[in-house]
Amino acid sequence: MLTLKGSMRAGTGTKPQFRHFPASPGYYGGMPVLFAVIVLLSLVFLPGLWVRRVLERYSMPADRYSRTGADLARHLLHEYGLDNVKVEETQDGDHYDPQAKVVRLTPDRFSGRSLTAITVAAHEVGHAIQDREGYGPLRLRSRLVKVSQKLEKLGAGILMVSPFIGMLTRVPGLGILMFFGGLLTLGSATLVHFVTLPTEIDASFVRALPMLEKNNILHPTDKAYARKILRAAAFTYVSASLMSLLNIARWWAILRR
Repeated sequence: MLTLKGSMRAGTGTKPQFRHFPASPGYYGGMPVLFAVIVLLSLVFLPGLWVRRVLERYSMPADRYSRTGADLARHLLHEYGLDNVKVEETQDGDHYDPQAKVVRLTPDRFSGRSLTAITVAAHEVGHAIQDREGYGPLRLRSRLVKVSQKLEKLGAGILMVSPFIGMLTRVPGLGILMFFGGLLTLGSATLVHFVTLPTEIDASFVRALPMLEKNNILHPTDKAYARKILRAAAFTYVSASLMSLLNIARWWAILRR
């Protein structure tokens, strides 16, 4: 840090002098913390932004295909002998429910005729085929999700009470420790989705893409774009669970389950 001592007077030729002051220790000490926060926020938000961008980009034109996502899902389920699996509209995100045997699609995919709508529908049908075949990783994920839901509830509770524990015990470090413990516990769902990511990749590229190609569903120029959508669909749960770590409203909703 520099400060100017004296001034330059006209005609005197006097040069300004600079006095050096060292930066405070905390100035540079806080930089690693700031960098860590930026990296953390990037890891949390960028995957979700990427997934959303890809899915939204290929949602137009909205009438690119003759079938809706729901129509295509029913067609593929029939073709692969899964007439017992229903197709329903939902507000809770595209997914396949192995307990209820239902493919659920959001309104824009259920009634939409875009490339995104039919590709995501095929991805969810891929999960139904996994279920019919007794695909081990899918069963493992179903069990792990049930465990993670209980851990999430515990983690949300810890996060909510950690500030009060710090104030009551007058040990700020204890409150901070509990906060990070709760955050890690709440992140169990994220860990589950990372561990079972191969299940999503299998549904996209081992099941859905061959189905779309075998049944000549895609326009020839759309195949490369469908791959991008299937990749985004595979990472949907991971990106959503990462972003939800910072959603305080969601912590409260978990506690009220």
